[in-house]
Amino acid sequence: MKVQFTETVLRDANQSLIATRLPFNKFQPILEKLDQAGYYSLECWGGATFDSCLRYLDEDPWERLRKIKAACPNTKLQMLLRGQNLLGYKHYPDDVVRMFVKKSIENGMDIIRIFDALNDIRNIEVAVDETLKNGAHASGCICYTTSPIHNLESYVKLAKDMEGMGVGSICIKDMAGIMGPQEAYDLVKALKETVKLPIVVHTHCTTGLGPVTLQKAVEAGADVVDTAISSFSGGTSQPATETMAYIFRQEGYEVGLNDKVLKEINDFFKPIKAGYLEDKTLNPRVMGTETDALVYQVPGGMLSNLVAQLTAQKSLDRLDEVLNEVPAVRKDLGYPPLVTPMSQMVGVQATANVLAGERYKNVSKEIKAYVRGEYGKAPGEIDPALVKKILGDEKPITCRFADTLKPGFEEGKKEIGSLAKSDEDVLSYIAFPAQAEAFFQKRAEKEKNTFSYTIKEIK
Repeated sequence: MKVQFTETVLRDANQSLIATRLPFNKFQPILEKLDQAGYYSLECWGGATFDSCLRYLDEDPWERLRKIKAACPNTKLQMLLRGQNLLGYKHYPDDVVRMFVKKSIENGMDIIRIFDALNDIRNIEVAVDETLKNGAHASGCICYTTSPIHNLESYVKLAKDMEGMGVGSICIKDMAGIMGPQEAYDLVKALKETVKLPIVVHTHCTTGLGPVTLQKAVEAGADVVDTAISSFSGGTSQPATETMAYIFRQEGYEVGLNDKVLKEINDFFKPIKAGYLEDKTLNPRVMGTETDALVYQVPGGMLSNLVAQLTAQKSLDRLDEVLNEVPAVRKDLGYPPLVTPMSQMVGVQATANVLAGERYKNVSKEIKAYVRGEYGKAPGEIDPALVKKILGDEKPITCRFADTLKPGFEEGKKEIGSLAKSDEDVLSYIAFPAQAEAFFQKRAEKEKNTFSYTIKEIK
């Protein structure tokens, strides 16, 4: 049996360790080698990369994708998409979702891994359909979590429904690294017995379980695993590519990776990691093992957000109280998986509850929208007292929320006007209006200055 590898250093590994602060020019020289290593795919886009390009890196995310594609013609490129949320934190109209998926594929994307934060399958239908229409691979995602209402049967049913939708593979997405080896074995085995699709497993090393979880998943029949080149592995990132390749070879599996090329890739990223440690972009704290996450189910990115929030309010000493409040808020909300955007929403509400000294004294607008049904169907029952407090006599939305939204692409195009040079620009603006507009204005200023300089030269 062959085990295939998705390399995450260009997306989730650096997102988990250095908050997606890896600019294109830092990894451009190694792209050719990444293309030669023998990976199943390179996860390089989606997640927080889009936001980070516009907000922090002064890069056009679409241009970044095109450059990666040009440098890696032999390896499939992969992205993470939040279903109807795309790469943002709210639901977008169907026309925007379809255009975003279409343009992602046109610009070089081969595999789109699509998930919904609530595992509400209605919220991935449009993205899956458009991915298939444009000839790319749609990978349907199970957001893994544990609760009184999440079990093997519910995950198998979700996978079966996604298979019926036409996805090309099923990915188990364990965002907090809480899936144990036996749970991974049992889930993969059940999926292999139920669906006729490749199974992909994604986990993190946050709790220390990652490598053994992947090992047991492959023993149960998993086809692809997500790993990170060793210098960007561990902690809140993924298990190390080289380590897992070594383990699987010892167990007799076929591994199509080139060890010599992997060493060149790792040697390239070592000084980059050292630089991020030196300038404190990489906090040693995220490199450790947090077994408390087995209780709190807090993903690495969510933990750093909580620390930042509490530090800003000079209340870091109350972190343990907030972490204790997280499972309580999650229970009140019907046990949503803690993945973007739900992880941020639950974390912010838990912090507000602790700092106010009273639960739900202040309720965020996002939690109100969630209770109203704007993010989809809650996995379990939302606490009736909380529903009453937020909605009063208002009835929650029970249909797919996107069905209530007006088309948005043409409206966005009209709003941004001549600052947008392409449909891709319009999509950037719709996803992140303030950040995209600032980026376009800066770009226009650069073009103007370049033009003026050229005129002077001609004269």
